[in-house]
Amino acid sequence: MKSVSELTDFYYKNLFPTLKNLEDKRKKVKERMILISIIYTLLFALIAYAIGDFYEFILVAYIVLGTIIYKFLIKDYTHEFKLNVIKPLIHAIDNSLLYSSTTHVSDYLFEHSNLFSKPDRLSGNDYVKGKIDNINIQFSDIHAQKRHKNSRGKESWSTLFQGLFLVADFNKHFYGETVVLPDTAQNSFGSLIGHWLQSNNISRDELVKMDDTEFEKEFVVYSSDQVEARYILSNALMKKLLFFKEKSKHDIYISFIGANIYMAISYEKDLFEPSIFSSLLEYKVAMEYIKTLHLAISVVKELKLNQRLWSKT
Repeated sequence: MKSVSELTDFYYKNLFPTLKNLEDKRKKVKERMILISIIYTLLFALIAYAIGDFYEFILVAYIVLGTIIYKFLIKDYTHEFKLNVIKPLIHAIDNSLLYSSTTHVSDYLFEHSNLFSKPDRLSGNDYVKGKIDNINIQFSDIHAQKRHKNSRGKESWSTLFQGLFLVADFNKHFYGETVVLPDTAQNSFGSLIGHWLQSNNISRDELVKMDDTEFEKEFVVYSSDQVEARYILSNALMKKLLFFKEKSKHDIYISFIGANIYMAISYEKDLFEPSIFSSLLEYKVAMEYIKTLHLAISVVKELKLNQRLWSKT
């Protein structure tokens, strides 16, 4: 697997003509977007002034219609970017990997991971599937949402999860289910109250206390099988998960179910969408795409999933 520096070289050397062409298109889209947004805002301001009421409705209409216009304006540019930049980057990592810009990891696998409650709406894109070091792996952007209704029947949506969702072989069939979550309770309320909240989480299996204090600070573990959970989360694996979290710089959620490891890395944005207001030639912009892709693929090597420590029984 290519390193981050090798992928950076590939980005600038092999894709430079494409990037230059896309940069010219980005500038034109940006100029068109600024002009349309000015006209659009003035139009809605006049409507609001003329009506003199229904401000909440006008604001919602302004946001919804504005989002539709924005997506329409960037549609062709986004498609070209993903086809000519993201896809070649993925193939530079491993030519056997399959990529689809419009699909995502299945709803079934997301729900089967048991990392989050069942979403009422799930969307995603930028799906990658293949083998790394003979390990099956797939990942994509995912946005999972929950529907809410207040006493007046007004509907609203909240985000359960947004970010990178990944599924890979673990070379072992698990009889129980083990879930590893960010330790938000103890970090927010302290050890005593946090531990009480964790122990009384009725939506989860039994709390498992681990003997690695650093791991306990960052994660909370629930499992239907205490013995198996400790068997899976060896000292070596706990250290690898801590290192991976530090490397990602984002909250990560992990579960071990069936014969798979599921991992969700929270980003709270669509990861592989091209920026309209930042140049594709900027080093910082390029590195964000490269590091995210490399992070997803590196799960196999970082966690040593390619080392058959257990037989698949």
